[in-house]
Amino acid sequence: MAADAMKTLWLLHGVNLDMLGRRDPAVYGSMTLAELEDHVARHGEAHGFTVRGFQTNHEGELVEKLHRLAEGGADAAIVNPGAWTHYSYALHDALELVRAPVAEVHLSDVERREEWRRRSVIADVVDVRVYGKGAQGYVEALAALARILAGREGA
Repeated sequence: MAADAMKTLWLLHGVNLDMLGRRDPAVYGSMTLAELEDHVARHGEAHGFTVRGFQTNHEGELVEKLHRLAEGGADAAIVNPGAWTHYSYALHDALELVRAPVAEVHLSDVERREEWRRRSVIADVVDVRVYGKGAQGYVEALAALARILAGREGA
């Protein structure tokens, strides 16, 4: 696919995702954040995406990034907010502004972990949710986002 025809997909990583590969590999896997982004970028190309990454441990920075994306900075996004998933209504409200399709992804199976991890306050403002599939969950999410975009273009 020609570079000018590629769509932009943002990988948005929240709190503690910079510690991938070192933080509890039995739960989150041994892949580092850079390796995860490379993995998704390789698969993204096959779906017509240029993949860009952003990670922060500061909630307001993620909210500001979402505000920029709401102004047209992305064709699609995958967000793994980490623990913010469970309580950040600021993140919920910022995601609500984004018109591009968004997938919520978690490496671990949040439904089988602590009670507090089972609640996602952003579930109603994302288009796709994938959890418990490790790095493959990101690949599944980007394929789902590609299908959503193809459906919008065909409509």
